[in-house]
Amino acid sequence: MIGRCSYYYRASFSCATRLNFSTCSLTKSVCIHDEDCGDFLPWLRRKSGTDISSFLSIGNSSTYGRYLFASKCIYTGDSILKVPCSVDSEWAPYISRLPRLGELNSTIFWSNDDLEMIEKSSIYEETIRHNIQIEEDFLALKPALQHFPSFFQEVTLKEFRHAYGLVSSRAWTSMKGVSMIPFADFLNHDGISEADVLCDETKQLSEVIADRDYAPGDQVMIRYGKFSNRTLLLDFGFTLADNVYEQVQIKLDIPHHDPLRSMKMDLLCQHSTPVLEDDNAFSSCGNSFMIKQVKLGSRKGRGIPQALRAFARVICSTSSQELSDLAIEAAKTDGRLARQPLQDKDKELQAHQFLLSRINQLIENHDVAMESLAVPSSPCMSNKHSLRRKLARDLLNGELVVLKSAGAWLKNYCDSL
Repeated sequence: MIGRCSYYYRASFSCATRLNFSTCSLTKSVCIHDEDCGDFLPWLRRKSGTDISSFLSIGNSSTYGRYLFASKCIYTGDSILKVPCSVDSEWAPYISRLPRLGELNSTIFWSNDDLEMIEKSSIYEETIRHNIQIEEDFLALKPALQHFPSFFQEVTLKEFRHAYGLVSSRAWTSMKGVSMIPFADFLNHDGISEADVLCDETKQLSEVIADRDYAPGDQVMIRYGKFSNRTLLLDFGFTLADNVYEQVQIKLDIPHHDPLRSMKMDLLCQHSTPVLEDDNAFSSCGNSFMIKQVKLGSRKGRGIPQALRAFARVICSTSSQELSDLAIEAAKTDGRLARQPLQDKDKELQAHQFLLSRINQLIENHDVAMESLAVPSSPCMSNKHSLRRKLARDLLNGELVVLKSAGAWLKNYCDSL
C-alpha cells in the first residue's frame, strides 16, 4: 500500500503548482490532542535527524480534521516549524495521517447533485474541466500501472482522484520542484494571516515564522494565499464566510449574428486582451475577466477591470468606422484598445448598460440559487451534503457581494453620463 500511495503522489505532482495545504479553516477552539499521532513527531524527528518543532502539537476534531496548536507561548518572529527537504512523503506514518478516501470536500469529489448547487458560479465549469483532466491523466497512466499488477494492485479512478486531491491541496513548489511537507500540512488557513511556509534553498529546509503571538492551546494558522472562495473550494474543500479576496469571473461573447463579429474579433486579437490565468492556473481566453468588490464611492470603479469595459465598448460598436477609430486611438497611445471613455456619450452609455445588464443577470441567477439553498435541510440529508450546502451558500453569497458592488457602481456611472 505504501508503494501504491507513493506512486500516486509522484504521478500527480505535475498537477500541483503552488502551496496548497489542509482542507478547512478554523478559528480558535478548544484543542484536543490527537492520540493517534502520538508517535508521529518522534518518528519525523528520527527520520529527519532534527527537531521539527518544539512549539506545536497535533489536535483533532471530528468536524475539521487535524490541525496544529501552540503547546507553549509563541511570540511574533519565532521560528515555529522547520522541515528538512530530505524528508520525503513516502512513509506510512505520514501517509496514514492524510485524509482518507471520502473525507475531502473539494468540488472534484462532489456528486452531480452537489454540483448543481453551484451551477451559477464559474467554479462549476472549472470543476468539470478539472475532472476531465484528472480522468485523462489516469487513463494515460493506467497502462503503466497494469504492467506491475502485483505491486500496484487494481488502481481505480476514484483512488487516483483521491491521491490527486491530496497532492494538489498539499504540495509546495520550490526551485527544486514539487514536494510534500510532513507536519506543515496540518496547518489550517487564516485569510488574514501573514505567515507562510518559506523554502530556504541554502539551509535546505522549509520554515514557518510566526506572524503573531500565540498562547498555549491556541490553534496556529498560516495563509495559503490571497484566494477567493472559488479557489479555496476547488483546491481545498472549504470556504470563508467573509472572504476579503473574493472575486467573480465574468465572460462576454460577441454574438454570432453580429455582422461585425469577424472584424471585432480581429481587432481584439491585434490589440490582444491578455490571456488570463486565475488562482487555479486555469488559462482562459481574452473574453473572461475577474471582478473584485468595488468600494462604495469609488470614482474609477477599481475592481472592474478596464479591459472588461474596453471589451464592452468594442462589442457595442455598430460600424466599421467606429472600430477603425478605436484601432487608431490605440495606436496613438499605449496600444491598448478602448481604455478611455468614448467621446460619444450615447455609445459610452450603451456599452456600460450592456455590462450592467450582464451583471444584473448574474445577480438574478445567484439570488435564485441562494433561495433554493435556503430551504431547510431534509432530515434524511447526509451530513456531507449538509456541509456542501453550507459551502455552496458561502460561495454564492460571497460572489453576490462582489456582483452587487459592481452593479451599483455601473448604475451610478450610467446615471452620471
